Amino acid sequence: MVLEVAILDVKPGLCHDFEAAFTLAQALISSMKGYVSHQLQK
Repeated sequence: MVLEVAILDVKPGLCHDFEAAFTLAQALISSMKGYVSHQLQK
């Protein structure tokens, strides 16, 4: 099993925009071969 942890620094004031973009990106992320799950944490 591989666990990937990505720390993404979001510029101040752009948190809402980032979360909206991540919502769209989830479809691509979950379609990848071998995908099991993901979570976004603040």
